[in-house]
Amino acid sequence: MASPTETLEFQAETRQLLQLVIHSIYSNKDIFLRELISNASDALDKLRLESLTATDLAVDTSDLHITLEVDQQARTLTVRDNGIGMTREDVVDLIGTIAKSGTASLLAKIKEAKDADAAQSLIGQFGVGFYSAFMVADKVTLQTRRAGTEQGTAWESDGEGSYTVAQADGLPVGTSVTLHLKPADGEDGLGDYLAAWKIRQIVKQYSDFIRWPIRMAAEPVGADAESGAADEAADEAAGAPETLNSMKALWARPRSEVTEAEYHDFYQQISHDWQAPAETIHMRAEGTFEYEALLFIPAHAPFDLYSRDTKRGVQLYVKRVFIMDDCDALMPNYLRFVKGVVDAHDLSLNVSREILQHDRQITAVRRRLVKKVLAALKSMRAADTDAYTALWEQFGRVIKEGLLEDHDSTDALLDLVSAASTHDARKETTLREYVARMKDGQDTIYYLTGENRQMVENSPHMEAFTAKGYEVLILTDPVDEVWTDQIPAFEGHRFQSIAKGQVDLDDADTDGGDEAKAEKAQREQDFADLLGWLQSTLTEQVKQVRLSTRLTTSAACLVGDAQDLTPTLEKMYRAMGQDLPPVKRILELNPTHPLVTALHQAHRTNPDDATLADIAELVHGSALLAEGGDLSDPARFTRLLTDRLTRSL
Repeated sequence: MASPTETLEFQAETRQLLQLVIHSIYSNKDIFLRELISNASDALDKLRLESLTATDLAVDTSDLHITLEVDQQARTLTVRDNGIGMTREDVVDLIGTIAKSGTASLLAKIKEAKDADAAQSLIGQFGVGFYSAFMVADKVTLQTRRAGTEQGTAWESDGEGSYTVAQADGLPVGTSVTLHLKPADGEDGLGDYLAAWKIRQIVKQYSDFIRWPIRMAAEPVGADAESGAADEAADEAAGAPETLNSMKALWARPRSEVTEAEYHDFYQQISHDWQAPAETIHMRAEGTFEYEALLFIPAHAPFDLYSRDTKRGVQLYVKRVFIMDDCDALMPNYLRFVKGVVDAHDLSLNVSREILQHDRQITAVRRRLVKKVLAALKSMRAADTDAYTALWEQFGRVIKEGLLEDHDSTDALLDLVSAASTHDARKETTLREYVARMKDGQDTIYYLTGENRQMVENSPHMEAFTAKGYEVLILTDPVDEVWTDQIPAFEGHRFQSIAKGQVDLDDADTDGGDEAKAEKAQREQDFADLLGWLQSTLTEQVKQVRLSTRLTTSAACLVGDAQDLTPTLEKMYRAMGQDLPPVKRILELNPTHPLVTALHQAHRTNPDDATLADIAELVHGSALLAEGGDLSDPARFTRLLTDRLTRSL
């Protein structure tokens, strides 16, 4: 190191900040190597750009690379690049001080930060990732020479109170950072950073897609201290560098240059799924916020898709440097099955999850990614119905969660919904197809929720719709109970549960006219006494008893008001610990059923007959069982039923 050597003191605030960086900010000490490799990659990028724009800059750019050198005896790890390098002034500005201004305010913000992620994001904003090297090193030495200059610079510090800056002669163009490593300490999170396997692991995890080769001298194989020939072979082997990174960032290449086999291999690498993806989405955005994305829609659902701890499959990179695995800021929960990477060009390497959640640019990226995924699903449905049906079977239940979470994408999601219906026993239908088949005069999309298709099809609520040829959607996923209550309509056609509110198909049909209305009014008048008596008798169970227009073969059914919770939804809320008041429902009677007409006649003949109350309970219980509901007192219902059967024999 040539003279003069200048020793400079850190400012008091800078010393405090440096201690925070070393001891408090980073939870994973391995990322020091990610930071240094990223800096080296930036230096190579800058040299390549300057060599193209500055015609008088005589530099060799034929083999730009990063080299990692390990010295076991000296316990040093050196990160070397042949990039742009730095002048003495650059070193003092960029390395010698943590921040040229605002250090005190930065320190205050870090102390106010409530968690390590928030503090780390602040560090990233001030560009001090280089100082993470002091987490693993007792001393750091930097040597550098700027391309186009003859004089080099050496910088050295132990990360305590001062650093030295000196001239250095005979340096090649580029920068080397030598870390005098601390001993490995598992309890403190310090790995053995002299071990080749550990270096390979870190590079593979964080820097595998850096565009420049990251080289390390291969370990000697088969060396024998007593054999000169073996020593010579070992030295020769050690001199052959090993490239640690793949450099195959498929997302950075034009789609026309990537084969399906390459996409498949990359998908396997990031997803550990050996089946080919159902769809590949490759996109690039340029402008104020540049990024590339390579997304995959799997062909089948992972085993933990519905687990509370399921992680989302989109990885975040910044300029090909790995940042985080399951970046929930980039993909909504209902698309958690989507795998892939997003490589942003304008983020800090130390960006935190908290910062991402509130970043306007990341929010815009998320919206565009969601739009792309939903558009890809729509295109798949149009191009290959069978493939889309298979995909919907795997992920439809999850995608419908988006109708509750993503109100900006409601129309696109409704266009993707596929559901069973009474139109076809085997083939599902889309909402658009349902609308195209609606009867003349029908403006409502009818549906019924339930545990399974058989239960829904056999429900008493279906009877009139089946008889009159109205198609009904059969919705059997738990999420269907919720979204159908929150989404009012599809393209102007209102959703209506056939188990809720008033359903009068006679009004939808044009037949009947005044004569039918008069007949209906007369029937209601005839049954008024019976309905009033039943309502008072079953006042603890129902809030109203009325005649039904939806029944043709069953004696009775239970329905809810238009705004009432369904029984299934009520159970779901109770299972989640919510204390809800009991929801009373409406008992509807079929005035043409023999049981109802007999009950009507018996009540008219002897309204004080005590046994009629038992029959009323049986009618209500039967209606509850017919829709798959639970009796409040099964033993009492069984006893009443047994007594009535005994009397009839």
